[in-house]
Amino acid sequence: MVRKSETQTRLDDAARAGWLYYVAGRTQDEIAAAMGISRQSAQRLVSLAVAERLIKVRLDHPIAACLEHGEALREKFALTHIEVVPSDPGSTSTTVGIAEAGAAEIERWLRRRDPIVLAIGTGRTLKAAVDQLPAIECPQHRIVSLTGNIGPDGSAAYYNVIFSMADAIKARHYPMPLPVLVSAAAERETLHAQALVRSTLDISAQADVTFVGVGEMGEEAPLCLDGFLERDEMLSLMRHGAAGEICGWIFDGDGKLLTDAINDRVASAPIPPRETSTVIGIAKGERKFAAIKAALVGRQINGLITDEATAEYLLKS
Repeated sequence: MVRKSETQTRLDDAARAGWLYYVAGRTQDEIAAAMGISRQSAQRLVSLAVAERLIKVRLDHPIAACLEHGEALREKFALTHIEVVPSDPGSTSTTVGIAEAGAAEIERWLRRRDPIVLAIGTGRTLKAAVDQLPAIECPQHRIVSLTGNIGPDGSAAYYNVIFSMADAIKARHYPMPLPVLVSAAAERETLHAQALVRSTLDISAQADVTFVGVGEMGEEAPLCLDGFLERDEMLSLMRHGAAGEICGWIFDGDGKLLTDAINDRVASAPIPPRETSTVIGIAKGERKFAAIKAALVGRQINGLITDEATAEYLLKS
């Protein structure tokens, strides 16, 4: 008769303890009584069953698929942060779900004790997220806008969110006192050389975390709807391969910034370095599929908050 080794016997015990705990739903005290061992020994056997991969856990809940998609996206695109929320097939909203998740992540960063620089972009989704933030006192932090707060007609840009943040968040805020787009590259250089603007640009480059929207291209894109680009300008960009934009910076299908006259006029701060900043894009929806994919491929962002349907597209594409 072949005698089991001590190691094999221990694995058998671990398998039995693991089954009792994860399948039968027994407590560690009940496992200890059933196996005639101490509670501490039962705890160690359950831990051993997990460490030796004797247990494969299946989470029977809709969120399980989101977690699996998130881990797959993290590996595929080498992401620093990823969160996938369930899709609602019956909803036509472009912000529901991801705005709530974005607000929660922004709040987590603002709750930190150590001082941070938080950079913020613009857009409908970000505004929806910021509007859900609770009142927080965090005078140790600095919050800086990447985009100008002046619209094409000289009025305040509606979806520039830093002033909305200032209503709830007690921290130092640094708006960008510029239009989103200027008339020419020379004008941008002149404006960026101003001491007040230069200081804001310097702070944005130090961002520990950055939250941005991801905009699509097309006649119904925010850049057109909000009056920053004319229809002919948008169509020209698309003919030259434009796939999406972040803070006005337009990139192609490979996520590379276009070298064209429009990008020369963007007065926004550069997207903070992905080597030193977690840059989280908050976006979802079929209209934005190509833009989100390009932003990930080109490392314009290294973090993403999106929904299940978008995650499935990104994993299959």
